[in-house]
Amino acid sequence: MPALLGRALRLLQRSLAAGVNLGRGSSLGPGPSAGPDSAPGSGPAPALGPGLSPAPGSVPSSGPDSAPGSASGLSPGPPQAPGPYPMPGPAMQTAVVRCVPSEAKMTISLEVCGGRRRLEREQSECLRAALARIAHHLLKAQAGAHKGKKAPGLALDSPRTQDQASAQAQEQAPDQAQAPVVSLYVGEQAVPGDTSNAEAWQEGAELRVGSARYRVQRNPPGLTLLALPASILAGFPVCPRLQVEFGQAADCIFEWLRETEAGHWEPAACGRVFTPPPDLVGRRLKLRCRPGDGSRLGPESEALSSGPVQLGPEACIFDGRHSFTQQAAAGSVLRVVSYNILADIYAQTELSKTTLYPYCPPHALHAHYRENLVKKEVLGYQADLLCLQEVDKTLFNYSLQPALDAFGYQGLFRLKGKQHEGLATFYRASRFQLVSQHDVTLGQALASDPLHTHLLQEVAANPSVQEKVLHRSTVLQVCVLQSLEDPSRKVCVANTHLYWHPKGGHIRLIQIAVAFRHLQQITSELYPNTPIIFCGDFNSAPSSGLYDFVTKGSILPDHQDWTSNGEEEQCRMALTHSFKLGSACGEPAYTNYVGGFQGCLDYVFIDEEALEVARVIPFPPHEEVTRHVALPSVSHPSDHIALVCDLKWK
Repeated sequence: MPALLGRALRLLQRSLAAGVNLGRGSSLGPGPSAGPDSAPGSGPAPALGPGLSPAPGSVPSSGPDSAPGSASGLSPGPPQAPGPYPMPGPAMQTAVVRCVPSEAKMTISLEVCGGRRRLEREQSECLRAALARIAHHLLKAQAGAHKGKKAPGLALDSPRTQDQASAQAQEQAPDQAQAPVVSLYVGEQAVPGDTSNAEAWQEGAELRVGSARYRVQRNPPGLTLLALPASILAGFPVCPRLQVEFGQAADCIFEWLRETEAGHWEPAACGRVFTPPPDLVGRRLKLRCRPGDGSRLGPESEALSSGPVQLGPEACIFDGRHSFTQQAAAGSVLRVVSYNILADIYAQTELSKTTLYPYCPPHALHAHYRENLVKKEVLGYQADLLCLQEVDKTLFNYSLQPALDAFGYQGLFRLKGKQHEGLATFYRASRFQLVSQHDVTLGQALASDPLHTHLLQEVAANPSVQEKVLHRSTVLQVCVLQSLEDPSRKVCVANTHLYWHPKGGHIRLIQIAVAFRHLQQITSELYPNTPIIFCGDFNSAPSSGLYDFVTKGSILPDHQDWTSNGEEEQCRMALTHSFKLGSACGEPAYTNYVGGFQGCLDYVFIDEEALEVARVIPFPPHEEVTRHVALPSVSHPSDHIALVCDLKWK
């Protein structure tokens, strides 16, 4: 062992005397610690205080015994792509520091002897200890390189006591007298050794290790997730799943590549969204992305499609409707869409495949196929407000939100109880900003909110009805938005999907009564005189008591819907609300078209005192809806048809 260390130290002395670099190539990125589970953070780091003195933080010959604190070690990390920052000179390398205020530890990642290594330290620890650790592990790396082996590293997460760490460090420590000088500079002044790590390692600081120089990059932008959809169809937009740490998706650089017949890759397009043309059917796609924060770029990452581009349907039912929405709404006009997109958990049941949708090919019922159609359809409407029902949680997180974000939308999601699907509301961020959210589970609100005490007493008169209402997972998603073009205008957007059972008219009446009282409180007490737009799948025909109640403002105890499930479950009462609402899209012949049922169940109800209908986008021709028997089909992703209308402020 002494002979090995002697040879390593003589090699190190010769290297330092000749001015040899310790690393090869610069690097950006947070290093191995920045993964999907890392806690993203932001915020300015504390600035260094006055009183910088010449080289008090330098560590000329520190070994493990002189480094207080935890016994973390440098561990190898994956090679990183060269960074875009201008380097002051040929010897300048990069030290990447990840330091998040909400976390106790920070990491320092740098090139040592051709390999990238990561040091994990406490943010509160003094700089002197961190520099000592760097010096110590540099010698270990040099010794390992001299033997032709990878230098051993200490496990960062192994449970060891400080005494055990110190003993191991002493055993492995080379001759401390030959260690290089390690110091950290800001400008021409050395950072004091008693400065905390969190304060010391600032953007642009210079780490000096012997003759080598490292430029500190603090929290540079990096990718913690980059992935392409499982299914890619020609003619349908493709958008990656993307998570950027210390940056924004809008500042990233994207390059798409297409596979050639020879198996090589050639440029195909630039931009976050790519629509593959038909000539790419059978070829794979690759995406290269460099994360950015507006002023810096991080290391490039790649994502490869899991399979080749597939052939999509020649035409979709919604294609004709897109001809009416080629231009986005502007001025006093806003476009609203309400759409039940059919949750995958309902499309994939045996009942759906054999009874509800036996006419639909199995591949066209698959979520991966349908999500391509859903994204193309809703993006083509260029809505300002988009209310969706039956949205799978995974579909929202991994498909809809990334795609709509790329087109300038902000999305809100509300899960329905313990189920895997719920409601999603998107708004165009260039026209609206979110003021507040007021989501509720209707059954829970009825049971616990004093606002509904009187209604609960009436419902309790029939325990069977009470149990059904209180145990439903039906939710009401509510957000208040403010116009960016005219800040004096606010709108309360509500989205819901009411109880589905054909004999549940009385349950739906109670649910909508709870919803209206909740909305009245928001628009009269919290945001007075704010109009509402109420979208959703109400599971109620225009002839129903619910439709009468919504559009007329009241319903009497003798309405037949109070006995929709027989006299034993009747729950008669008079209900009123104060809104003046009308159906913006009228009363279509159907909004839901399946083999065994066709009817109008979906509506966009608007406050007629503040808004008027400028235009309703025509429904698809009946022959197109029935071309493949019914919905869903290879050319339409849902059993419902989207409601699309342009509204105008009065």
